[in-house]
Amino acid sequence: MKVNAYAINSFAKTTEGGNAAGVVPNADFLSDVQMQKIAAILRFSETAFVLKSNLADFRVRFFAPREEVDLCGHATIGTFYTLAALGYLKPGSYLQETKAGILGVEITKDLSIMMCQPPPSFFETVKKSEIADSLNIETASILEDLPVQIVSTGLRDIIVPIKSLDILDTIKPDFEKIREISRKYNAVGYHVFTLESINNSTASCRNFAPLFNIPEESATGTSNGALGCYLYKYGKLDFNLASHIIIEQGYSMKKPSEILVSLDVDGTEIKGVKVGGKALNFTSIIVDIE
Repeated sequence: MKVNAYAINSFAKTTEGGNAAGVVPNADFLSDVQMQKIAAILRFSETAFVLKSNLADFRVRFFAPREEVDLCGHATIGTFYTLAALGYLKPGSYLQETKAGILGVEITKDLSIMMCQPPPSFFETVKKSEIADSLNIETASILEDLPVQIVSTGLRDIIVPIKSLDILDTIKPDFEKIREISRKYNAVGYHVFTLESINNSTASCRNFAPLFNIPEESATGTSNGALGCYLYKYGKLDFNLASHIIIEQGYSMKKPSEILVSLDVDGTEIKGVKVGGKALNFTSIIVDIE
């Protein structure tokens, strides 16, 4: 059986940048086993499958090469860009049903995609020495005035504040240790960032998720939604900047990416989270499965 799929680079800053995702529209005829097989064949960090929904405009399921995940930011960007490029959707607001809940997505006139994420949840803090050891850096390389903390806007990420861009760029992780610590704290992985940037952005980051067979990811939507909330909670963003956060990622992989985060805030309360960006390199793929 041949299945029509598409590849798209989400959050791309340049044609070489972004994070590639697979998208399979009209996936209602596929079984769970077939979806997992397609994701394994495509070998993107996540592949999205678009199905009918009684609760929203679409139901979207996200599969990593080895297992299903509740939500994926860059695959959501890829999904709605693909549906717009194929003529299924016009610019406007839509709802997607996911395992993380029913979430809003906006397609702008220039085909940028902004997606709503669940409000943030802040969980336990993690010892900096434990994290530093797994990143092969000194504990002193982690900022003193910010915690290493698990934050979620759909997926649990360990947010790690690093002192400088130089340190961030030279990190050589111990992926086995990161895998063990991620499993210990029931987290997807590490989202490591610095407030220094290349292009006068809010922050620069790297993302490590070896537990899900992703050593490093060039652009992550859910993680950067969590990062934006973390920065606001700990006073690194004022009210005026909260709605226009720009985060760099992927530069260490030579895949320049730009992720936009917009927070709806009322005093100390974060009432809404949107994450988005552009998509490039839209291509068709035929997947042959038994």
